[in-house]
Amino acid sequence: MATKKSLGLKELIAIAVGGMVGGGIFTILGISVSMVGFLAPFAIALGGIIALFAAYSYVKLGVYYKDEGATYAFFKRTYPDSHMAASFIGWYTIFGYISTLALYAYTFSSYAISGSEFANNEYFRKAVAVAIIWLFAGINLWSVKGMGKIEDFMVYIKLLILFVISVALIYFGKTDMHTFSQTLIHDFENTKTIHILVVASVTFVAYEGFQLVINAVKEMDNPDKNIPRAIYSAVVLVASIYFIIALGSVLAIPAEDLIKNKEYALASGAADIMGEWGRNFVIIGAILATSSAISGTMFGSSRQMARIADDSYLPSILSHRNGTIPNYAIIAMATTATILILVGGLRLILEFGSITFLLVSLLMAIANFKIRKATKSSDFFTVVAILGLSVGSILILWYEYKTKPEQMLFIVILYIILTIGAYTYAKLASKDEKVV
Repeated sequence: MATKKSLGLKELIAIAVGGMVGGGIFTILGISVSMVGFLAPFAIALGGIIALFAAYSYVKLGVYYKDEGATYAFFKRTYPDSHMAASFIGWYTIFGYISTLALYAYTFSSYAISGSEFANNEYFRKAVAVAIIWLFAGINLWSVKGMGKIEDFMVYIKLLILFVISVALIYFGKTDMHTFSQTLIHDFENTKTIHILVVASVTFVAYEGFQLVINAVKEMDNPDKNIPRAIYSAVVLVASIYFIIALGSVLAIPAEDLIKNKEYALASGAADIMGEWGRNFVIIGAILATSSAISGTMFGSSRQMARIADDSYLPSILSHRNGTIPNYAIIAMATTATILILVGGLRLILEFGSITFLLVSLLMAIANFKIRKATKSSDFFTVVAILGLSVGSILILWYEYKTKPEQMLFIVILYIILTIGAYTYAKLASKDEKVV
């Protein structure tokens, strides 16, 4: 008699939502409003549509392979004879997770100090961000006991806090619907479509995390049904939450305040319209969201890093484990995230993360297209996903080139370094295979 697995649909949705709601909405709001004004909620929702197309390939590959290695494993198994394919997807995926760790830590720090005299001190913000990265690295190095036991509770508390914030913002909003509609029409007429698409692409990183469901494939009931149900439900749920909270924010908080205080826009706005309790409530929500996301991301991605190192596509020392804990992988991730925080600001971290996950999702869509008959995928949805993710990646780089070319240069240098690293280890793995 088959034993019942421990994870049902509710738990799987919690895993996916927990992976996505990691502080992204707290970070992307101010930047989005600075780029497209009152159209920000709609651009953020459009990012959710892009995420749905990206999720399509993950769902199809997840159901077909049922491999808990997810992104890395799918690509490696689709191109079994290519060391280059395995190495490149491994490097890009891991550095995508590192960028989200940096983003979550930066967001944690921005909100944690938002009510203090250090609120606008960039050096202090980075110091706190680095400290929180190493705090959770220490927790992950120390023990895994009890990890995940309260994940459902944490996730749904996060959602409840976001919902209450949304309702409060709309209730206390200073902008009536007539003024909002007039401003919306004005922004629509004076905003280029390409800028809306850029914001949708930049905010893509706020939807990263739905694929974490696939890591639990060995512990879930009926993966053929529950993988698609959990991932699609979670993306739609998160996109709806992001849209409502963004709409409440532009209704309640003056655009200039959202732009000026973009690192902690919600806390600043909540304080203006709801007083200290409003600010504190938002800060608690942001800290809760980012804390669970930092810990969860470090837990899962460090194990994936160790697995990639096992396959010789990363330095072998990263495969070392203390029991089941990949201690050197955790230290390497924390160190690299620290460097990214120290050399980059919010926007660079956000855009590097979005580009990386757009690129990784694009590679997943290409892999799914290659075996679309086996995965029973729609040609139309797969091609649209490839085109949409390609356009999104190009648009961010184009926007960077037009607005901050020096930042684009830094991102390009990062990718050159990643490409050299991936290429080098692919060649080394190929040589080792020939020797054997």
